[in-house]
Amino acid sequence: MAEFAQAAVIGVGLIGGSFALALKDAGVVERVAGVGRDAENLRTALARGIIDIATHDVAEAVREADLVFVATPVGAMAGVFARIAPVLKPGALITDGGSTKQSVIEAARKGLGARIAQFVPSHPIAGSEKSGAAAASSTLYLDHEVVLTPLPENRPEDVARIRALWARCGARVVEMNAREHDAVMAAVSHAPHFIAFAYMHAIAARKDATDLLVHAGGGLRDFTRIASSHPRMWSDICMANREALLAELARFEQAVGELRALLEANDAAELEARFSHARALRDAWIASQVAPPEGE
Repeated sequence: MAEFAQAAVIGVGLIGGSFALALKDAGVVERVAGVGRDAENLRTALARGIIDIATHDVAEAVREADLVFVATPVGAMAGVFARIAPVLKPGALITDGGSTKQSVIEAARKGLGARIAQFVPSHPIAGSEKSGAAAASSTLYLDHEVVLTPLPENRPEDVARIRALWARCGARVVEMNAREHDAVMAAVSHAPHFIAFAYMHAIAARKDATDLLVHAGGGLRDFTRIASSHPRMWSDICMANREALLAELARFEQAVGELRALLEANDAAELEARFSHARALRDAWIASQVAPPEGE
């Protein structure tokens, strides 16, 4: 018998759909109710067996759920939590897939109120530039890291159950506090996405953009791959983690300024040394990976 009779997945896209598929494959959940605004995406999720029930109504999906996974853009989570609270079953567990944690926890405290202890925040560090139920995969989380940021109100046994759920999805689970999580993600995820979007925006603003892209090769394609990620999702993430992201962008601007100064000074030796140091760090990081993440 499955541990959970019904799960509600709010936001049946890449992250939410993959969570549902992974739990179904692992035999953890009997049926999944999926919530979304896009009727065509919900039809795709039903056709692929990602969900068993499709609805536009959060309350309808959550009312009978033993497990709730909130996989909407972080900017939409406050409203979702407020709609969950009145219908949430006692003992039901909530977790999320948000890429920021301080803002999500603040929204959960306001929306869930006295039910806050039932929410165990999490962030699966996996994904791709693709989106929607069509992109969902039961193996998305395999060998990828999931960060839990437990709350003081959480019961240890509830945190353990959420940890076990992600482990059943094939993930490697770690714990951090929310502030540490957001600072780390600003450095290794949010700033890289911001910079990729910014570079493609700069290309797009040029009158010769079309001609330039005709001649572009793998370098530009690889560097800007994540600029094909969902714009609303990433604008929400950047705004939600604004302070940490601004701090990382200031560090990046300083590093670019230092390299530009070396160009202006015609200091080829020092420029090569900086490039060599960067390559060595990246090569060591790639070599240490179990499975290099593809997106956030």
